[in-house]
Amino acid sequence: MKDGDIIQNVAVYLGAADVAEPLYRQAVIDLAVYLAKHKMTLVFGGSNTGMMKLLADTILENNGKVIGVFTKSLPERLLRHDLTEAVITENLAERKAEMLRRADAIVALPGSIGTLDELFDALAQKKLGLINCYIGVLDVNGFFDPLFELLQNSRNIGFTSERTLDMLRSGKTPEELFQKF
Repeated sequence: MKDGDIIQNVAVYLGAADVAEPLYRQAVIDLAVYLAKHKMTLVFGGSNTGMMKLLADTILENNGKVIGVFTKSLPERLLRHDLTEAVITENLAERKAEMLRRADAIVALPGSIGTLDELFDALAQKKLGLINCYIGVLDVNGFFDPLFELLQNSRNIGFTSERTLDMLRSGKTPEELFQKF
């Protein structure tokens, strides 16, 4: 995407765990409200549990659109059935590819290894020119600070270029992050 392009579909990577910490729950709600208010469609993992459920609930409550990309390898009881659109893939690799195919922008919220896997997969594909979308993290309570320290260390040693580092944006609020896109 180029500066000035309209962001219509936002793939959001986040954990499916049900985190009790109010700060992280509020960040999910704030992002959902922002996306719905700006008429951006959410593309997410399609799960009806934890933080993913909170994200989809909030967007739907605010009259937003939600596309869930779910995989057959997960139990069907986890699939959310009230989405604008549901896409079922054969496996996680196809799920990631489908989410990337639909995304104008990618936002990662705090999560675990699945979230980080999706984020790094997107960055690697962007570096190779296979996708062309904005990529960023919503840095709640400094969650991603160690990641940026690691990437900076990798750049200092010579493994990572400044151009590659510039592909990943960060914001503490949805407004700040989307301004950087």
